[in-house]
Amino acid sequence: MALLYGLLWRLLLLLVHVNRTLVSFLRVRFRSWKGRLWERVVAALLLPVALVGLPDHQKKLTQNPDPSANPVSGSRHASRRSRWLSDGQALEKLPVHIGLLVTEEEPSYTDIANLVVWCMAVGISYVSVYDNHGIFRKNDSLLKDTVKQQQQDLLGVEGSKYGVEFLSNGHDKQQQHVLSCRSTVKLLSPADGKQSIVQAAQQLCRSVEKKERSSKDISVSMLDTLLREAKDIPDPELVVKFGPVDSTLGFLPWHIRLTEFISLPSHRNLSYEDLLDVLRRYSACQQRLGQ
Repeated sequence: MALLYGLLWRLLLLLVHVNRTLVSFLRVRFRSWKGRLWERVVAALLLPVALVGLPDHQKKLTQNPDPSANPVSGSRHASRRSRWLSDGQALEKLPVHIGLLVTEEEPSYTDIANLVVWCMAVGISYVSVYDNHGIFRKNDSLLKDTVKQQQQDLLGVEGSKYGVEFLSNGHDKQQQHVLSCRSTVKLLSPADGKQSIVQAAQQLCRSVEKKERSSKDISVSMLDTLLREAKDIPDPELVVKFGPVDSTLGFLPWHIRLTEFISLPSHRNLSYEDLLDVLRRYSACQQRLGQ
C-alpha cells in the first residue's frame, strides 16, 4: 500500500512540473506574439508620416545631385585655390610664359595636366607643352580632356573660374573655353622650332622675288617680327626640362635667348610643392641680360 501511495505522489509531482513548464512556454510565446503585434501596429501608424517626407527628400536630391556640391569639399577646394594664388603673388617674380619640355619617351597626360592646372592657379598666363615627337599635338584632344578633368579634381567648382585656350599653332583659333580666356596652353612640336625659321626665311625670299620688298629691307628685326607674329605669344621666361636628355631638342630656338632653364629628373608623380620649388628658384635667380 505504501508503494502505491509513493507512485501516486511521484505522478502528482510530475504533473505539477509539466503544468509549470507549459504555463511558462505559453507565457513567453504570448509576450513574443504581443510584441510583434505591437511593432506592426506602430509601423502601420508611422508609414504615412515617412511617405509624406519622402518627396521633399527626393526633391533635395534632385536639386543637388552633384557630389561636388558638398560644402566641406567645396570649402577645401576654395582654400586650396586661395593658397595657390597666394603662393604666386608671394614670389618676387612670376613667369608670364612657362615652357614644359618633356624629353622622356612615354609622356604622362595626367601629370602634365596637373602641371598645367597648377600653373594656371598660381597666375601664369601662358603654358607651352613640347616634346620632340609632337605627341601632345597629335593627341591634343586627350590632353584637353585630361586638363579639364584635373581642373575638376584639383579645384572642384572653382576650376570653372579658370579659362583655358588651347593652341596647336600660331594661327589656331580658340579651341576650348571654360568661362573666360585667362590662360593659354600652347602645344608645340619641332615644326615650331627650326622649321618655323626656315618658313619665315622662305616667306621673305618670296616677297623679294615678287618685288614686294627689296633685298636691302631684309634684316634680323624683320625676321624676328615674322616669327613673333606666327607665334602670337610672348617669349618664355622659364622652361622646365623633364628627363635625362641634356638638350633643348629644338624647343623654340629663336625665342629662348633670355630664357631660364631648370631641369628635373622626370615629369611623373610631381607634386605641387615640386613646381612651387621650381618657381621659387626662378624667382631668386638674377638675369643679367648679357651684362
